[in-house]
Amino acid sequence: MGKKKQPRWLWWVEDAVTGEIIAFVFGRRTNQTFRHLLHLLEEAKIEVIRWITDSWWAYFDCLDQRLRLVRKASLQGLERKHLTLRTRLKRLTRRTICYSKSIVVHDTAIGLFINQFFFADQRN
Repeated sequence: MGKKKQPRWLWWVEDAVTGEIIAFVFGRRTNQTFRHLLHLLEEAKIEVIRWITDSWWAYFDCLDQRLRLVRKASLQGLERKHLTLRTRLKRLTRRTICYSKSIVVHDTAIGLFINQFFFADQRN
C-alpha cells in the first residue's frame, strides 16, 4: 500500500473439510493482527480444533501448540485461493489503471471479492 516497508497481509481461517472461509482480517503480519483474527473467531463462538499452519512465529506465540500442525503440503488449497485472489483482482497489481493507494479501497475490494467468489455457491 504505497510503501513496501509497511506491507499489509490478508489472513483468513478456512474450514479444512469444506474450504469455506470462516473469518479474515487485514493488517501487518504480527502477533497483534493474528490475535485480532482469533478475537473474531471467539466473538463468533467458533472453536478451532486443529490449526494447520506454516512456521511463522506468530503461530508459536499465540496458539496452543497441541492444536497446531505444521504442514506446508496441507496448505496447497489455501495457496491456490490466494493465487485466484491475486490474479482476479487487478487492483492488487501496481501497474494497472485500477490501482489505488487507499487502504479502505483495497480492504473493501478484497472483502467483496471473498464474499462473492468464495460464498456465492452457498447462497444458491
